Amino acid sequence: MQAQAIARFVRMSDRKLRRVADLVRGRKVPEALQILHFTPKYAAVPLEKTINSATANVLNLEGTAKLKAEDLFVKEIYVNGGPTLKRIRAVGMGRAYRIRKRTAHITVTVAETPEKLKAREQELQKQAEKTKAPKRAAKPKTKKVTKKAG
Repeated sequence: MQAQAIARFVRMSDRKLRRVADLVRGRKVPEALQILHFTPKYAAVPLEKTINSATANVLNLEGTAKLKAEDLFVKEIYVNGGPTLKRIRAVGMGRAYRIRKRTAHITVTVAETPEKLKAREQELQKQAEKTKAPKRAAKPKTKKVTKKAG
């Protein structure tokens, strides 16, 4: 099972966000959240929120009885550039310099760890075998006996 969370129009450069996103790609969710919590970069804040959101999405879809946050890992995390807000700063001699305020879109996909997924599939197969109706025994075939005249 997997789910996705998207944070759009984050007011930060995509290059700054990508540097921090590379730290947690492919890690288990609790480990990724701990790394982001102690990373001294401002970019860690929106990434942590997005991972928390993706985790909540998975747990909401599957249910907390069947799945725990410890069984999840960050399958995909990528940062794309968003629209740039253009502003102007006045400088000497009547000129103006352009200020670009960049935005970004963060996409996080969280999925079950492969070991946990295999274990759940095996458990589901066992349950399916138990609930199947037992097969009926086939009736024995009998030969037709015909009397010959004579």
